[in-house]
Amino acid sequence: MLKNSLKISNFALLVSLLNFLLYHLPFFKFVFKNVDYKSLSGIILIASLVVVMLVANYFVFYLLTFLSRYIGKTLIILTFIINSIAVYFILTYGVIIDESMIGNIFNTNYEESSSFFSIKLLLFILILGILPSIYIARIKILKATTKKFLVRSSLSLLLLIILAFANASNWLWIDKNSKTLGGLAMPWSYSVNIPLYFIHKNQENQKEILLPDAKIKDNEKSIFVLVIGESARRENFSLYGYTKNTNPLLSKIENIHPFKANSCGTYTTAGVKCILEHINSNKLYEILPNYLYRNNVEVIWRSTNWGQPPLHIKNYLDKDALRTTCEGENCQYDEILLNGLKEQILASDKNKILVVLHTSTSHGPTYSKKYPSKFEVFKPVCNSVELGKCSQEELINAYDNTIVYTDYLLASVINDLKDLKDYHSTLLFVSDHGESLGEKNLYMHGVPMSIAPKEQYEIPFIVWTSDNYKQLKPNDMLSQNHVFHSVLNFLNIESPIYNEQMNIFK
Repeated sequence: MLKNSLKISNFALLVSLLNFLLYHLPFFKFVFKNVDYKSLSGIILIASLVVVMLVANYFVFYLLTFLSRYIGKTLIILTFIINSIAVYFILTYGVIIDESMIGNIFNTNYEESSSFFSIKLLLFILILGILPSIYIARIKILKATTKKFLVRSSLSLLLLIILAFANASNWLWIDKNSKTLGGLAMPWSYSVNIPLYFIHKNQENQKEILLPDAKIKDNEKSIFVLVIGESARRENFSLYGYTKNTNPLLSKIENIHPFKANSCGTYTTAGVKCILEHINSNKLYEILPNYLYRNNVEVIWRSTNWGQPPLHIKNYLDKDALRTTCEGENCQYDEILLNGLKEQILASDKNKILVVLHTSTSHGPTYSKKYPSKFEVFKPVCNSVELGKCSQEELINAYDNTIVYTDYLLASVINDLKDLKDYHSTLLFVSDHGESLGEKNLYMHGVPMSIAPKEQYEIPFIVWTSDNYKQLKPNDMLSQNHVFHSVLNFLNIESPIYNEQMNIFK
């Protein structure tokens, strides 16, 4: 029978044990999969990780409750509830709670986050979060003396140091897998990575580093349409050899050139930043739309998505703004990005125009809700947010239908550009990152690049050009940074930071 009152040390030990048993199945599944658990060194490593997990959490919980029993208990309860949510997403989607995933969480809007709601999520919160929290809340904690606190804390730290040196032979393995181990350890995954995220975010939000001034070299009318895809993985485009016809329209259009490319990251903010900057870096250089707008180019940005660096342009329209002038069922989907676009281009008095369309078409988990019903050409489809419950066929069918819809959107933009006969025009479609669809038990995206599967970083890079105004170089593999320099070349803009090697046009 569980006691209603416990000494601080016993309480901390109990909570540490509960935390270990309830929330570390994914952690030890990874460990057992990646070490030889039948060897002596493997047994020592696993036993040491168990002890380290228990002692480290014991020390923190003991410290919190000694400093303030009320605040300590409140923080532990909050930790248990967050742990239950984190474990749900780890087990359901195969994510790792590292710094990039924290960024995804804080940058996700309400509409997107609400699509993850499920009964299973509520059960995880109730059984793994609320029920143990109720018991913790009812326990009366008996105060300990400062002397006992110092002795037990010192012994805990000493034990951690001894275990660290006892596993010196395993340091290389731990270092190699530190991101994954840290992203699966509760509550360390988010309690460490949340402060890191905000520290780095604050550094990113420092004043934008301006690029040297550019110069427009001619008066020819030119339009460059950059379509940023969301979670579009290359292998599901029939233009790249996929067996299902997911590109029925683009495959019939002349001057379509599909190139292979890899993304800089596996999450939206990293991918979009890389697409818009002249070089892949951790610094906040002036991004393409801001740079061109400052140098007298018409820049139009339309978005149903989020995650781009700060924009300093005049013509920015998000989903809510676009809906005010759109009517009909199609306004609920990414086709809203095309509503009034041709008219907006014709209203410009500039000769050089950059249009950016930031889509959300293939973002999970609700793939089947990302396209109008007439584009559901592959059936049956997955309609659950718990992707593991769907068959592989259903999941891939739903995702492939988003590619069919993307094909329609790109073909529609190209047809509009063909009507603008006074302009030289091009369209470039590149995705922010790829997507996992159950391969290796992974779903969606966000796995750190160092261990990410190819499905999450192999992306399409599709180019269409009008009237052979520009020829394309042969390229085996491109990067997202090729976009910046290719736009400068097509619009005939001279800049000191232009890199010919990163330009796709001859």
